[in-house]
Amino acid sequence: MEHPVLISIFPIRHHGPGSARSLELALQELQPDIVLVEGPSDAGSVLSFLADGALKPPVALLGYVNDDPARAAFWPFAVFSPEFVALRWAARAGAAARFVDLPAGVVLAGERDGEEDDLHSDPLGVLAQAAGFADFERWWESLVEARLSPSPLVGEGGVGGPPGEAAFDVFAAVNEAMRAVRADALEPVGREAQREAFMRQGIRAALKEGFARVAVVCGAWHAPALDVTAFPVKADAALLKGLPKAKVTLTWVPWTHGRLSVASGYGAGVRSPGYYEHLFTSRGAVAERWFARVARLLRAERLEASSASVIEATRLANALAALRGRALPGLEELNEAALSVFGWDGDLPLRLIEERLVVGEALGAVPDGVPTVPLARDVARQQKSLRLKVLPEKLDLELDLRSDNDLARSVLFHRLNLLGVPWAKPRGSGGLGTFREGWQLRWRPEFSVRLVEASRLGQTVRDAATVSALESARGAGTLAELTGLLEVLRLADLPGALPVTLAALDERSALGADVPDVLRALPPLARLARYGDVRGRGAAVAGGGEVAPLETFRALLTRAAVGLPLAGVGLGEEAAAGLRDAVRGADAAVRLLDDPDVTAEWRAALRRAADREDAHPLLLGDALRRLRDAGVLDAAQVEARLGLALSDPSPLAVTAWLDGFLGDTGALLVHDAGLLALVDGWLSALDAEVFQSVLPLLRRVFARFEAPERRAIGEAVRGGTPASRLAPVAVDDARAARVIPVVLSLLGVGHDG
Repeated sequence: MEHPVLISIFPIRHHGPGSARSLELALQELQPDIVLVEGPSDAGSVLSFLADGALKPPVALLGYVNDDPARAAFWPFAVFSPEFVALRWAARAGAAARFVDLPAGVVLAGERDGEEDDLHSDPLGVLAQAAGFADFERWWESLVEARLSPSPLVGEGGVGGPPGEAAFDVFAAVNEAMRAVRADALEPVGREAQREAFMRQGIRAALKEGFARVAVVCGAWHAPALDVTAFPVKADAALLKGLPKAKVTLTWVPWTHGRLSVASGYGAGVRSPGYYEHLFTSRGAVAERWFARVARLLRAERLEASSASVIEATRLANALAALRGRALPGLEELNEAALSVFGWDGDLPLRLIEERLVVGEALGAVPDGVPTVPLARDVARQQKSLRLKVLPEKLDLELDLRSDNDLARSVLFHRLNLLGVPWAKPRGSGGLGTFREGWQLRWRPEFSVRLVEASRLGQTVRDAATVSALESARGAGTLAELTGLLEVLRLADLPGALPVTLAALDERSALGADVPDVLRALPPLARLARYGDVRGRGAAVAGGGEVAPLETFRALLTRAAVGLPLAGVGLGEEAAAGLRDAVRGADAAVRLLDDPDVTAEWRAALRRAADREDAHPLLLGDALRRLRDAGVLDAAQVEARLGLALSDPSPLAVTAWLDGFLGDTGALLVHDAGLLALVDGWLSALDAEVFQSVLPLLRRVFARFEAPERRAIGEAVRGGTPASRLAPVAVDDARAARVIPVVLSLLGVGHDG
């Protein structure tokens, strides 16, 4: 039928399911020739994707400046967003549709506006609060939809929508309310005035093109200002003259309900997007369907939720609504009923309902043909080929690096982290040298922008990560940064960046880096030079005359060996502990390489460090322990040095020396009765006051020992330890050798004989 008005303005609440349902009915009644929607007017090229069933909300329009992708903006849409409902209705009805707000190029070219107040961003919410409703949707349901429904199923919790004619009355009433609110407000200026002028120009353009029935969908605050007859054309043109404009790209990206919530910081966010989706998609029996979902959720979490509980919760929610004089139970009644029925023994059910259902973490999807940068396409291709789920909630993943698929997954995760896209975060693994990695995956919408930003580095993940690593290597300010980068290159399988990083590492260490920093650089170099990693790749070797990992390791070790003896002089307790940790890592790196020349050079450095009487006692004890373990010093030499250290007049110095010598294990004292007797004799000779002063430090040392070790030491001191406990354990070399081929096979290492 012919509608009497030429222009129909529909003031809506952004992401309001009540507004969306009423709007859908009104459009069906009006059958407009064109639908104009508040949104960036230069996004027309991607509106056609709304007709594609593969585009599933929540989604967002992403606009970014071509020359500076970091300058970006999102326009989110959910299935219950009135704007999305209007655009999809137009796509399916064959009506024209377009956005009529300021172009994204203008929005991103200028300065960002300050935060809008509640009256501007959510005027209908303010009206609902003034009417005594905590939630806008409750106000809309109770005073609009339920009242205007021809036969609302109040007793059964159903929600009927108003018929088309009544829907027009609803929007007309909202428009009048907004006129009254704006009458007492200041006249819009700046960006807000420009936006409203641009929308009026868009309406005029549609009329000029010959569209007879024009539907305009906009935020409620703007509705009174879109009367084109009340504002001169010239004044609007003057407002819009000379606006700056940037070259931008617009596309669709997946979004999440979490990013639609107020808690995410989104200005037009809602408190319960998951519930709003349920409210919009459940055209009847809202309470029954809600509690059925609650029951499924709780059962999946192994919590009690029977059919009888669902029935009882539904009845209770409807009864609460009736007692409060409300036509329908809202989220408040649903939560109170859930608390009474499901939360009788704790708040876990309520927390699950809030997180999984009230807010929810639904992730939208976009069609394959949506414009995007090559880097994002490569990420999507790898996600699909590696069978990785892209989810907004946390997903724990255990990888076995002996599997080609899991190995490729690990490489992808490390490369994306290097690009600043932490979709997967390390969750802990079996440690270095194992075949297992633990990851926690969680996709966030802003990663789409970061991929656009990273696309300047390359068109594939491998190329972009390589360029990023090269930039990091050239811009690294410390040796520690280069050391960390070297480890990332190993894990991300980026040999292209290795020569530059190794050269930078060698150059930085030659410029007078501190000995601890040089020592900390040795472990990743050793792993790279020895066997690459545990991922089945061979040892890294640079070709073409470039610096190889082993050569760099030897150069750095020589510098560290020269400076190590003097580095331990004049240190405080904290600095000495840091150097001890660096020495421990370097010692493990030398043993890993198992190179005779490297080992000899390192042991000579330790011997010189142990001979310096003016070094910190913690470092002296640590050096002696390593020389003893390496067989450089025999038992008699170790006992002589221990006796000399225990004769120091300072008990605190002796305690520090013991801390370094004993390390993290008490096995040395358990199996060497001579050393234990020396330590016991020193302790027994201390007077009570001195003993009290060194006791806290001794406790710190012995607290690192395993409980059986502490017990064995105590029994030995009391003289009650069996001789077998202190005697060296006999080893059958022939039987032990049988295990070696099996271990080598598990490690994927070849062996002879």
